[in-house]
Amino acid sequence: MESLIILLGWVGIFGVMALGSIGSIIGCGIAGQAAIGALAEVDSGYGKYIGVSAMPSTEIIFGIVIMFTLNQTVTAANGGAIFAIGSLAGIGLLSCGIWQGRCVASCFAASKDKPEIFGLSLAPAAIVEGYAVFVFVFALVLAGSIPKAA
Repeated sequence: MESLIILLGWVGIFGVMALGSIGSIIGCGIAGQAAIGALAEVDSGYGKYIGVSAMPSTEIIFGIVIMFTLNQTVTAANGGAIFAIGSLAGIGLLSCGIWQGRCVASCFAASKDKPEIFGLSLAPAAIVEGYAVFVFVFALVLAGSIPKAA
């Protein structure tokens, strides 16, 4: 049983980065595809579509920082906590990346016909980013309470 807990601890350390990166990949893919569609239909303002399509990439950055924060010697005493924080934060970042990409795609769809609402239509993506920041901060705070190996 002790070996399983240690294995799960390592999954928690690296899983948060992997899940965050998957969320960023999917979210940037969704947003990037929508940007390409918008570029084909507008006459100007190409840069804003390309730049904002990278908005979901922050989840991988958060995942990397959490991974380094959780990185320590894994024992039976701390493996469960590391696994719980890493895997649940990873699932949160994965979800945020995907939904942020969808929000950005919706922004592009709405603003290509009505460019004056571009900034306002980014609000849902910014709200999802706020939830990713909550996941990030709470994971860092909880990681500080994990007992270190003796």
